[in-house]
Amino acid sequence: MATKSKRNNYLKQAGILAAAGIICRIIGILYRSPLTGIIGDEGNGYYTSAYNIYTIILLISSYSIPSAISKIIASKLALKEYRNAHRIFHCALIYVCLIGGAASLFTFFGAGLFLEGEAAIVLKVFSPTIFLSGFAGVLRGYFQAHGSMVQTSFSQIAEQILNAVISICAARALIDMAVGESSTTQAIYGAAGSALGTGSGVAIALLFMLFVYVINRTMIHERIERDRHRYVDGYGDILRGMLGTVTPILLSTFIYNFSTSFNQTVYSKVMVYARDLSVAQTATAYGVFAGKAMVIINIPIALAASLSSTMIPTISRSSALGDRAATRKKAETAMWMTMLIAMPAAVGLGALSKPIMQLLFPQPDSLELAVELLSMIAVTVVFYSLSTLTNGILQGIGRVNLPVRNAAIALFVQTAVLIGLLWFTELDLYALVICLIVYSFLMCVLNSISIRRCIGVKEDFKKLFLLPGLASLLMGLCGRGVYEGLSMLSDSNALCLIPSIALAMTVYAVAVLKMGVVTEEQLADFPKGDLLIKIAKKIHIF
Repeated sequence: MATKSKRNNYLKQAGILAAAGIICRIIGILYRSPLTGIIGDEGNGYYTSAYNIYTIILLISSYSIPSAISKIIASKLALKEYRNAHRIFHCALIYVCLIGGAASLFTFFGAGLFLEGEAAIVLKVFSPTIFLSGFAGVLRGYFQAHGSMVQTSFSQIAEQILNAVISICAARALIDMAVGESSTTQAIYGAAGSALGTGSGVAIALLFMLFVYVINRTMIHERIERDRHRYVDGYGDILRGMLGTVTPILLSTFIYNFSTSFNQTVYSKVMVYARDLSVAQTATAYGVFAGKAMVIINIPIALAASLSSTMIPTISRSSALGDRAATRKKAETAMWMTMLIAMPAAVGLGALSKPIMQLLFPQPDSLELAVELLSMIAVTVVFYSLSTLTNGILQGIGRVNLPVRNAAIALFVQTAVLIGLLWFTELDLYALVICLIVYSFLMCVLNSISIRRCIGVKEDFKKLFLLPGLASLLMGLCGRGVYEGLSMLSDSNALCLIPSIALAMTVYAVAVLKMGVVTEEQLADFPKGDLLIKIAKKIHIF
């Protein structure tokens, strides 16, 4: 009974974080559509270019902190070393203050090193956000280590809501200020307004996490007072241990995400200096790829990222206690859940790429290109979802060097492919698509091999890939067929798309239950599982 209770809590926390991830991505999609209408594809290109550089600097300074802190503190909590856990928390705050502050100043004064001309203004606007993100990350990691994802989830939703509101309002206001200037200047001002929204979102998330910590402070200190462990870790030992954990995770996350910024830089240089395109034309084209197609596929990938965040502390606890069987079981369950979501998401985006893009980003000048790009990169949802999750698993079991090695190998191969395609062909944006597929596939395969060797995970090909894939294909055919049928009766894209998605999801749910991909026992572990079982039995699925 206790085992089932723990499993239910793990799935519940994963569900909470996954739900928050979905909500955040949906908010992100909803606000990016009107934002793109305000700043245009060119402004979207400037914003995305600056955001990619900002993300890389954030990765180096503080992005890995929540994962690293949750892993270290979870190990101490499993041994009931509450005083040492809190000391690690204090060390982490000092770390992000120093590193985050230095990174923020470097971004502001060194923006011109990464982006040319006035586009550097957008990156400068991001610089204060880097400093604030570190503190928010430490607080999120602290509560994640306690097995609670509620605080992180609410802070992420609050962050995204304020981000959406401020981004649209600030972009509109700054573009109005630039009336009479060139279209490029207006696009840069609009992109800077969107960057202000990102910073405002992080600020509200930090304030929320501080509030949560304050109301829990009494309980935290009472537990520390009851701690009877004699040995107290010195701050020097904690800092060395933290650096030993943070650095490999940082390198892994950095290399894993560096490919996006690297590809952007190579693509931009080739387009400007070899193809003789202007900076504005290059930014516009890249904005379609990164600001539209990539934004959409990041929604289902967010689910895998949520599961990964949940996996690190729970696997760290099992690993610290030496429970290899529990560690392997949790990893297998998480991989199964990820494929259960990623497979239909990839097929759905491929089958309904045009109506989805038309609904979210209806700008006619770039619609067809955006649809082609989305349909081609939809498959990476599966690869990125699994590789993101397996990164978290490897970090959770303490094999933090393996994701670094795997990411480096994948980056080397895709770089060779990218340079070759851009140099010897004129595929341009499609070269980025091919490299995205190559990179995500290699990461997926290499990480899976590493997990199999480390903890003996046995991947049931039939249940993990084949059956969910077949159910997804059936779903995709039904969804596309219904959309085409409804489009003969109505000219409204939304009225045709929404029922198509609803029916497709229903078909997929029935298919995975009928095929035995999800058993009655497994369904019982899902949030509201008992209710789902009753419904399934009432319609004679079980």
